[in-house]
Amino acid sequence: YYPPLRPVRSRWLALASYSVMCYLAGVAWFMGLAFEPFTLRTYMSENAMGSTMVEERFPAGERALATGREFAAHKKKVGGMPVDWLVKTMQSRGLEVFTQSFTRKLPFPDENKERYMVRGTNVYGILRAPRAPRTEALVLSAPCSEGNNNNQAVGLLLGLAQYFRSQIHWAKDIIFLVNEHDLIGMQAWLEGYHHTNTTGGDWSPLQGRGGSIQAALSLELSSDVITSLDLVLEGLNGQLPNLDLANLFYAFCQKIGVLCTIQGKLQRNDWDTTSGYSHAAQTMMLMVLKQASGRPWGDHGLFLRYHIEAASIRGINSFRQYKTDTTTIGRLLEGMYRKLNNLLERLHQSYFFYLMPSLSRFVSIGYYMPAFGLLAVILLLRALDLWVQLGASPPGTEDGVAGGVQVSYGPSSPGVLSILTPVVISHMTGVALYTLPILSQEMAVQHFPVSETEAVVLTAIAIYTAGLALPHNTHRLLQGEGTEEGWRVLKLVALLYLAVLLGCTALINFSLGFILALSLVPIAAFITPHTPKALSAAIMVLLSPGCTLLYCVFVFQELQETPVSLQDGWMLFLSVISQGILDHALYGSLVYPLLALLIYPCWLLLWNILFWK
Repeated sequence: YYPPLRPVRSRWLALASYSVMCYLAGVAWFMGLAFEPFTLRTYMSENAMGSTMVEERFPAGERALATGREFAAHKKKVGGMPVDWLVKTMQSRGLEVFTQSFTRKLPFPDENKERYMVRGTNVYGILRAPRAPRTEALVLSAPCSEGNNNNQAVGLLLGLAQYFRSQIHWAKDIIFLVNEHDLIGMQAWLEGYHHTNTTGGDWSPLQGRGGSIQAALSLELSSDVITSLDLVLEGLNGQLPNLDLANLFYAFCQKIGVLCTIQGKLQRNDWDTTSGYSHAAQTMMLMVLKQASGRPWGDHGLFLRYHIEAASIRGINSFRQYKTDTTTIGRLLEGMYRKLNNLLERLHQSYFFYLMPSLSRFVSIGYYMPAFGLLAVILLLRALDLWVQLGASPPGTEDGVAGGVQVSYGPSSPGVLSILTPVVISHMTGVALYTLPILSQEMAVQHFPVSETEAVVLTAIAIYTAGLALPHNTHRLLQGEGTEEGWRVLKLVALLYLAVLLGCTALINFSLGFILALSLVPIAAFITPHTPKALSAAIMVLLSPGCTLLYCVFVFQELQETPVSLQDGWMLFLSVISQGILDHALYGSLVYPLLALLIYPCWLLLWNILFWK
């Protein structure tokens, strides 16, 4: 007995309409998160930091700038980090000073920063707590950047060290760190401080330590005066610091009268206008794209893996008339550190999962997860429908619906090999995409006129593109044609696999999981062997993980108000690929292995279903 045509087609149309409605509802829910009435106002959850009633007296802004100019002169003289001068200067300010040397060989040259074999030295001084057993510590860091960048930050750090030395109320050690080679130096210092080596770096052990680090701030200033301070929160693998740290920064900016921004955008009060909503949506989407990248967007990003709440404060000097001097910035940092000094335990009472359309509003995990849930439920509905179809077919026969049309077939049942073979081959391709680009770079350089970095990126693109030929090779390996029930079982496996992947990803890094769901859910829900091959193949390629990354590059540039041409966008795309591989090798970013070993093979399973014979 075969069910009549109309009920089967009606069921397919109803399921398709429900899927479209859920998809549109998920996108609408996400876009509505930037509307101010749907967000929460930020508030301080930690009682020890609930008030900004401290008196900031830091007076030495001009002296800090003079120290910064002296640091710049010595840096230019030695052609790098002036280690001896920094050690002498920190010792003169009453700190216990130590150095750490490190060496790091990159898997392939970093053409953005023109480095391959990195050697450097970190210099740090410890201000011991005079009123506590020295079991806890705070960190203030400033990277030693190339050229004239960040000299003012180092000068202010040394000025604050001298001023803090004269205070007697510190209950925690304060570590003043000047790290060389930005994130590589910071990674070496953190691994040395915590006796770990997760990335294979070579560094000397630390001779001096403070207590357990409770919080850290990284300072970036490259101008004597600034118009606003930008707060950078996104860390490694999309981790964010406790929201109270952002609340503390915002509270002191409001108290002292400093313009503050997030994602480089000022807060607006006209939320009920189209332009006001657009501004908040752009700010939130910038945060989503940065978090989805999985890379640390400042030196603070590496502290978060050690459960240390950290953020970067970046000075911006634009054409606005409003100016803030270094003394004011020093008072803001003094106030923040005095409040952090009052902590009796680690920051934990506020949110760790959130999005921020502005510094005064936030979206908690309970508000944004339904947007992802509406997309994920589509996969479960389609999987349930396939399960019902497979269970309703009598043994040895096949009937059902594909593309809205009733289909009937003769006796057949899928073998384990017909299902297992595409799964294994797809994941082997993912393993090749993960391992071969770096392993084959020397061979590629010998046979082609490309650099090592170009060889790695082009090899990755070549393997990614070669995966499109897998359905043909899979069928040749099987030496026969697949069954109608076979592709349904394979799609059921792919749907459940993708649902679990996206769900786990969204719990850890919502932004990455949501972006992947936007592109993968439609093709996973509607692809069958009976859909038009050419149109479906074009849509699948356009919604593949690689093309999604390309779209994100262009969208990110548009949101930053720095649009690029197609050629420049393509070059940025290649640079993003190389940086993603480097971030994984140097700092342990998980985005590249996730895409190569899990997401891409899952997409290949859907590609196999489209060309199922």
